[in-house]
Amino acid sequence: MPLPTAALEDASDELSRLLARTALGDRGAFEALYRKTSASAFGVVLRINTDRGEAEEVLQEVYVNVWRSAGSFDVARSQPMTWLMSVARNRAIDSLRRRKAEPATTSRYQSRGDDADDEEDILQSMPSEEPGPLELLNRASEAAQLDRCMQVLSREQRTSIAMAYYQGLSHQEVAQSLKQPLGTVKSWVRRGLLSLRDCLDHVAGLAGAPRNLGGH
Repeated sequence: MPLPTAALEDASDELSRLLARTALGDRGAFEALYRKTSASAFGVVLRINTDRGEAEEVLQEVYVNVWRSAGSFDVARSQPMTWLMSVARNRAIDSLRRRKAEPATTSRYQSRGDDADDEEDILQSMPSEEPGPLELLNRASEAAQLDRCMQVLSREQRTSIAMAYYQGLSHQEVAQSLKQPLGTVKSWVRRGLLSLRDCLDHVAGLAGAPRNLGGH
């Protein structure tokens, strides 16, 4: 089975170096990082928020976030492109939530009866769509577990899964990008997902919380 090209590893190492220098306030490194990754980031954003104008604004937010939080990137825990595309994906999702939260043009008040002065605020009785503290805690815990389990995969599996599920590429596009046979990439993704499921099941079992993965 052929291995990923040395060029792929070199590119990943270069992005890691650029992120490290960006964290130190190096604007030249930040500009280089933008040139090398913004097209992929924009593709991720545009797949989620299909309004091109909004997607361009989100892309700016993505790189403002990267500039501010580059120091939080840990090369031992994640690949640089995986981390960057995760930032892009989260910002794109946030943009959809903001759009959904835009105020409606109808009145938020309605009359309780015949008395026009007796009104109630209907927003007070509507359930919040925002995640509660427990859900946020669960999400953070699951994200940490997923990060740990990603580290048990081979570099080939991590790279293929990241490109397919974070960047939204098809298996064919991943194969073309990595210059590998399509069957090889499909095998990396399939085996990587199986290993991830086993790892997450094991972690959930240790925590005493069985995990339902739907059997996929």
